[in-house]
Order: sequence, then structure tokens, then C-alpha cells
Amino acid sequence: MLNAFTVDVEEYFHPTELQTDAPAKSWRAFPSRLQDQIDRILDLFGAHDVSATFFILGWIAKQHPRIVRLIAANGHEIGCHSNTHRLVYNLTPAQFREDTNTAVAAIEDACGITPRCYRAPSYSITNDCLWAFDVLAECGFTHDSSVYPICHDRYGIPGFSRHATVVYTASGAIQEIPPATVRLSSRNIAPIGGGAYLRLLPYSYTAAGIRRVNQVERQPVCMYFHPWEIDPQQPRIAKGLLSRLRTYTGLASMEPKLRRLITDFRFRTMSKIYPAVADQRGPDAEAEAVRILAAGSGALL
Repeated sequence: MLNAFTVDVEEYFHPTELQTDAPAKSWRAFPSRLQDQIDRILDLFGAHDVSATFFILGWIAKQHPRIVRLIAANGHEIGCHSNTHRLVYNLTPAQFREDTNTAVAAIEDACGITPRCYRAPSYSITNDCLWAFDVLAECGFTHDSSVYPICHDRYGIPGFSRHATVVYTASGAIQEIPPATVRLSSRNIAPIGGGAYLRLLPYSYTAAGIRRVNQVERQPVCMYFHPWEIDPQQPRIAKGLLSRLRTYTGLASMEPKLRRLITDFRFRTMSKIYPAVADQRGPDAEAEAVRILAAGSGALL
């Protein structure tokens, strides 16, 4: 079965865990390590016939347009990862719209492509900001991958669909693609989507989870990682113990795990695996939209 592979293109000083230790006003003072990371990723993907969706920060597109053009030239899909990695639930709808439009413009200037796939920083579309779906549809996005259907201290909507689902808004339909999870019991949903979960846990756990979803549930999965996760030599900026554990543990093992992952499974871009849907909203879909997007409803799909 074909699965979706995605890359959140950001520098080692961009993660949410570092927002206190590396605020946006200081970013230009840090040396970039992105070019080498992207070169290695493109070589790895090329050698294993992987095409992926690269979610680009607007800040990256403005500072490193050549990198964005290189990714596109290698046949990968260009998506949007916000402008400056601000969490959606910390923004107003107007601020989110401005941030998104600014990022899209920077990506268009860099490579001439208008992104139609979006991923929020740190999966920060939660029950507190379900209005973000409407803003994304208004901005022309057809796909989103910003909801993690798990419990986490910073993100997640427990009970949200574990597989691709269509969210209908006043501005149109948008397909939501959650990162991969596996159901361990009726109440226990475990993340297997990549990122820190791939770095911190044994590869056998991730591989078994993907096989279970592919073979038992007959569904594709969506995987992700960040370029800085294959760079053990990156500067250690995070100061807090939890931040350091989350950000730097397992860096040396990440590239070998990725190599095994793309050897054992087949991957394509997000829009290849999950084609855009027509906005055909009948009465049932309208009722579903109200249920999903009612602010403060604790929406479940």
C-alpha cells in the first residue's frame, strides 16, 4: 500500500520547544544548517523512489528560496507550514489569516508554486481554534494535516478521526489528514507518525503500527519528520530538561530509521494519496459542519 510522507521544513532553532530560548527576533543570528540537511534528504528520497510533501515555513522561503526551488525541482510537493511557526491556538482568526497569506506569498515568490496543503506548527489546530479550517479553505487550501487525534500537553483532539476525513466549512471543503496512529484498545490511541515518536521509540514499534493500519484497517498512513532531526551535530539551544529530551534524544538514530522506513514501505505525496474532494455539501454535510466547527463543543469526528 502507498502511504504519504511529509517533511516539515524548518531550521533547528524553529521548534516550539525552543521558542523561549530562540525567539524569532534572534533567528538571523543562528547559522543555517538547512541546505546540507535538505541535500541529504533529497538524495535519500531519490535513491528510494520517494516523493513527499514538504511543508515550508514562509520565513524559510524568504531566507532560502533556492532550497524551496530545489525541493520542487526534485519532483516533491510544496506545502505551507505557516510563516514564523506561531501556534494557531495563540492567534486570532485575523492573525492566522495574515500569517498564512504572508507564508503563501513567500513560497510563491520562491518557487512560483501556490501551496494547497497546510500543516500548522506543532499540530496546533485544536478544539480551541476549529475556525482555522474555515480560514484555510478561504485561503484556497484543499488539504490540511494539523490535527493529531491523541492526548498531548501541547496539541491534539482526542476522538478526532484517525484517518482522512472531509471537513466542510462556510468557505468550502478541506480534507484533513491526521498523522499516523494505531488503535491499541477502545480508549488507547498510540502515535506512530514519525518525528519524535520515531526518534524516541524502537523502529519495530513504528513498523508494526504501520503494517497494522495498512493490513488490518486497509488504510494508508501519513508520516512526518523535520530536517534537523537527521543532524546530530546541530547546536544544542534548548535549556530546559524536558525541551532537551524532546528535541535532541535519538538524533543519531533518526537517519538510519528513515532509511529502513522508506525501504520497508512505499511513499508518495499527500495529494497523491489523498486526492482533493469536490465541495458537494448536502444537508447531512452541512449538519456535520455545524457539529465539527461549533466552537467549544469538544468536537469529535
